[in-house]
Amino acid sequence: MANKGKYYITTAITYTSGKPHIGNTYEIVLADAIARFRRQEGYDVFFQTGTDEHGQKIEIKAEEAGLEPKEFVDQVAAQVKDIWDMMNTSYDKFIRTTDEYHEKQIQKIFKKLYDQGDIYKGSYEGMYCTPCESFWTKSQLKDGKCPDCGREVQPAKEEAYFFKMSKYADRLIEHINTHPEFIQPVSRKNEMMNNFLIPGLTDLCVSRTSFKWGIPVDFDDKHVVYVWLDALSNYITGLGYDADGNHDAHYKKYWPADLHLIGKDIIRFHTIYWPIFLMALGEPLPKQIFGHPWLILADGKMSKSLGNVIYADELVDIFGVDAVRYFVLHEMPFENDGAISWELMVERVNSDLANILGNLVNRTISMSNKYFDGVIFDKEENEPVDDDLKAVITGTKAKVEAKMAELRVADAISIIFDLFRRCNKYIDETMPWVLAKDDDKNDRLATVLYNLAEGITAGATLLHSFMPETADKILEQFNTEPVPYDDLDKFGNYPTGSCITREPEILFKRLDVEEVLAKVEELHKDDTKNTVEPGIDIEPKDEITFDDFTKMQFQVGEIISCEEVPKSKKLLCSQVQIGKEVKQIVSGIKKYYSPDEMVGKKVMVLVNLKPAKLAGVLSEGMLLCAEDADGNLSLVTPEKDMPNGAEIC
Repeated sequence: MANKGKYYITTAITYTSGKPHIGNTYEIVLADAIARFRRQEGYDVFFQTGTDEHGQKIEIKAEEAGLEPKEFVDQVAAQVKDIWDMMNTSYDKFIRTTDEYHEKQIQKIFKKLYDQGDIYKGSYEGMYCTPCESFWTKSQLKDGKCPDCGREVQPAKEEAYFFKMSKYADRLIEHINTHPEFIQPVSRKNEMMNNFLIPGLTDLCVSRTSFKWGIPVDFDDKHVVYVWLDALSNYITGLGYDADGNHDAHYKKYWPADLHLIGKDIIRFHTIYWPIFLMALGEPLPKQIFGHPWLILADGKMSKSLGNVIYADELVDIFGVDAVRYFVLHEMPFENDGAISWELMVERVNSDLANILGNLVNRTISMSNKYFDGVIFDKEENEPVDDDLKAVITGTKAKVEAKMAELRVADAISIIFDLFRRCNKYIDETMPWVLAKDDDKNDRLATVLYNLAEGITAGATLLHSFMPETADKILEQFNTEPVPYDDLDKFGNYPTGSCITREPEILFKRLDVEEVLAKVEELHKDDTKNTVEPGIDIEPKDEITFDDFTKMQFQVGEIISCEEVPKSKKLLCSQVQIGKEVKQIVSGIKKYYSPDEMVGKKVMVLVNLKPAKLAGVLSEGMLLCAEDADGNLSLVTPEKDMPNGAEIC
């Protein structure tokens, strides 16, 4: 296979504040699938991941644990690495921001940017969010809280160094406009342009003096380098970047990155701060930054404080590594958040892995053993029914390639499983058990089983990037190697006369959901998370009479379209069908829902609210929401499916 050149892929480095949950783990599995597929295509891949280990939050966590910060991050980094290894991820480099080489280069980068006038010394006075490690002005706060996470902020005033972001803003805007592939999906690009770049960038705080757990500014030891300049630079220091220009061969070979794979919550730092830092350093920009959606619990976002977190090792204990890999890769949409629950995992294992894939492999091997003593021959007794199967087998590679080129990984896996479905249908069409009753059909029976072996081994070869252990098991049972990638669009790769295994292995067993939930309960029997949460107390309002209540008209509405309100950071404009009428309702929920997520939702609407204009847009009602103690909002929806227009009483 010809070498297609280099391919450098990275994940965001994991913050070492605690054990990563399955939502965090999704990213490394996604990156691994992309890296493995690029290797299969013939690219020289370098795949980097790691841990982000500095900052005030780490300092506080370590103190709470009674440990020095370095001891604390050593433990968490080891835990992260163990989980990445457990998930069978094929990274080439695991960088830690406490690595000596990284720390030295951050100091040199900081000094270089200072010497050339991009960093200057000043002071900061504003509001600080410790979980986000972000400064905000009062005007940027949302209801007095952090606009990113909704948590409480504290007043902060300290001397700090600042980076001149605005100096490079026009250049970055031009780069984004001339490189449409730079930020993906497109919705993330629009968000960055409209909400941050076009309104204008403020200078960025890049040092702190109020805590010590960070990389010291070597020419001003009161200061430590602030998190984002430290963390983001891992993508080049991990390759051997040297601020003095004496770069390692890896850096010269692999930079610029082909893909930074990150969560949508940190897209701003990677598509604005990071490119500007690189411009200031005179280095090429990464080719693409993909902000993937979140994997959330089916009934809401995972939160350690609420105790509703699922961890990868727990899932693996019950379902196995490849079943977990399959679920997180297959169930994540390209742009919108995906959902996970124990029940959904069981459903996918039973329907897709046990029924479609496992049953196909087991039936084919069992029939080959029963009818031909485990030897598979191509007797070339072809019939018209074979043509469609062969077309699907030889056409799958190109379809998977096209989806992977767009990073539509879930779609790529679905295409591979379409091949397995087609093989199952082929069994029903050809009915080998009927052919076996007629000695004159012996060659036809052999050909049918050969065609199935060809389809299964081609599918397993393509499946390897996503479910490597399963793919290996399938190929081992068929006593063959992966099909050479360049030959996957041809038919006849499986060696005729091959002897398969005499004892087929059950790849995936069907599971009983009640038994699985019982195991989960056993896993958490000592947890405190099953205790009843105390709930939230709010300031009581004045009493109202029943007559006051009856003046308000509440009905079920269905959102038929939704769009962002121009020039507004928090408003969405929804068209809501309520019986025969459509009302336009403007709501301040943009932070919590995308327009695509809104469409199709059944919601509870205050219908007879006096119309008013919000940001210049007429609003003819109000959507009801619940708000938690941290300011997070959730639309109130009917428990059961009710028709739009139904009265709420």
